Amino acid sequence: MASLLRSSSTFLLCISLGISSTNSGPDAKTGKTSPTRSRSCYLQKAALGIEALQNWYDWSSGLWQTTGWWNAANATTVLVNYSIQTGSTDFRAAVENTYFVNLPSQFLNYYYDDEGWWALTWIDAYDWTQNPAYLDTARSIFNDMTRGWDDVCGGGIWWNKGRRYKNAIANELFLSVAAHLANRTAVPEQQAEYLDWAEREWQWFSASGMINAQNLINDGLNSSCQNNGQTTWSYNQGVILGALVELYLQDLDESRLQAANDIATATIANLEDIDGILHDRCEPNCGRDGAQFKGIFLRNLMALNDWSPDERYVCFATANAQSIWKQDQGPDYQFGLVWSGPFDVGDAARQSSALDALIAAAVISER
Repeated sequence: MASLLRSSSTFLLCISLGISSTNSGPDAKTGKTSPTRSRSCYLQKAALGIEALQNWYDWSSGLWQTTGWWNAANATTVLVNYSIQTGSTDFRAAVENTYFVNLPSQFLNYYYDDEGWWALTWIDAYDWTQNPAYLDTARSIFNDMTRGWDDVCGGGIWWNKGRRYKNAIANELFLSVAAHLANRTAVPEQQAEYLDWAEREWQWFSASGMINAQNLINDGLNSSCQNNGQTTWSYNQGVILGALVELYLQDLDESRLQAANDIATATIANLEDIDGILHDRCEPNCGRDGAQFKGIFLRNLMALNDWSPDERYVCFATANAQSIWKQDQGPDYQFGLVWSGPFDVGDAARQSSALDALIAAAVISER
């Protein structure tokens, strides 16, 4: 009952807030803010937030001060997604710089999940620019990730190359990268290989026990290959949504979208507060990693809503975007950790996470 009440509160909040802003008034005939005006409003807000994000950008390293390696992949994705939605080329130089400065590493390291973030980043950059070098790099990264697969616990990849811990995020990213590549590969044999990896991963993951009875995903498996009962982080509920959408686009199996919707609605019901705002359990002390998580959920909810639109997702996205702007904004358009406020401090992880939410609200609100 409590979950139903929370979901209802999000819907009522959406109605009461509308999607109003100081930059975009209601339609003269209907009295409601039009989807086009709402989209423009959120993208204008995102533009101001991106200016703040880029104050932390270090051209010499191609990364962002105040945050880490995998976070930089997500910050790059924010620049790409904003550019796709607006048609802007303002950040093309920064994206290219991040790519070329860090290309000597091939975006590989000790952690398979880190590699997955960068693979998705360069797939998105390919979608934006059609530069085949980005897609080739994503393929190379994925090839390295496949080396993490073995038969321990019946399949799946390890979190790192020391083969200690099979967790949700590494396997969700593996699924997502495989499915994304299958949808962007013209050579039939290669497409079949990527699709096979994606289907194998989903078959294993969905039966692994990491998806619990509430349709939420716990952090990983214990040494007995059982759900370890650890925190249901928001990003673990997010990456799987985009992954299943891409897999659905390959086989048009509606069960993919149903599974994604089950996880998305469970997340909204269980991880939001009474005002419909998303939280992670670590708040208000989430460190550099946890500060990134929530935006990843919104970004992937945006992808799900493209193919399985739901008014609950519209309400959820707009409620969180409104709260970030009104309750969690600091100086110079910086955004903090706790989206219900108050603002704490600014850094590139907090900023790019909040920007994911603003961009998602722009896209979802126009559907």
